[in-house]
Order: sequence, then C-alpha cells, then structure tokens
Amino acid sequence: MIEFAAIRRYTATDESAAMDVWSRASRIAHPFICGEGEGERARKMREVYLVHAENWVAESNGRVVALLGLLDAEIGGLFVAPEAQGKGVGRQLVAHAAALRGPLTLDVYEKNVEARHFYARMDFMEESRRVDDDYDEVMLKLVRPAPKNQD
Repeated sequence: MIEFAAIRRYTATDESAAMDVWSRASRIAHPFICGEGEGERARKMREVYLVHAENWVAESNGRVVALLGLLDAEIGGLFVAPEAQGKGVGRQLVAHAAALRGPLTLDVYEKNVEARHFYARMDFMEESRRVDDDYDEVMLKLVRPAPKNQD
C-alpha cells in the first residue's frame, strides 16, 4: 500500500492537482470516450463536480494522488493517479466513503473493466444497466451494502 499523509476534504487550492489526477486517470479508464480528460468534460469537472460534490483527496508526500466525489451516498467519481493505482489508495477512499455514508452506489462504464474488477473486490454488485445518452455507452449501476460493524 502507498503511504500517504491523509484523506482530507478537497479545497479550492487542490483544483489544479485534482484536475491533473482526473485527466490522467480518466484517459486511461475511458479510452472509448472521445475527448476524455479535456475540453468540455474538463470544464464540467472544474465548474460543476468540483464545486457541487463533496470531494475528498488522498495525499502522498504532500501531493494529491486521488480524488473521490460523493453525492449523498453515491460515489460520483473515483480517480487515482496512474502511478498510485494498485497501491491501496482507491480502497482507502472507498472505505472512507462507506464510513461516512454506509451503503454506497455508483455508476461505471461497462467497458471500464479494471474499475469493475476493483469495485467487485470492494463488494459492489450490479443492480441495473442503462445506456448513457451522452456517449451511447452501457453504464452499470453498482451497489454496496453498509460495512458490517466490527465491535
């Protein structure tokens, strides 16, 4: 697992670093989306999601390496810098979200196989499918029950 200083609330001063993580991670996760990680998608990320979601960042050596956005109990997005993937950061952010909200939901592209495997390991299960109107891609709605108390 990667050593990082903290999971903490996103602040406006994190915008540049968070956008960099989002852009690089999104391009890898969604190569089937034209213009992923830039342009209109970047504008929407910067002006809507970073402003209106409850965002959390993970830091390693004082540098933002991951971003998680919550919309109530829905994970609106989880983005881990490519160099930090596979080192436990995403797992710790999901655990943090579960500690805050209990049961969680999220949408993931069917073609994002790596993310689907990650979420399956985190006990998410497919609840439904739909076609994303913007990109004509299949989206899976995944659900995860609240973590069991370990008293």
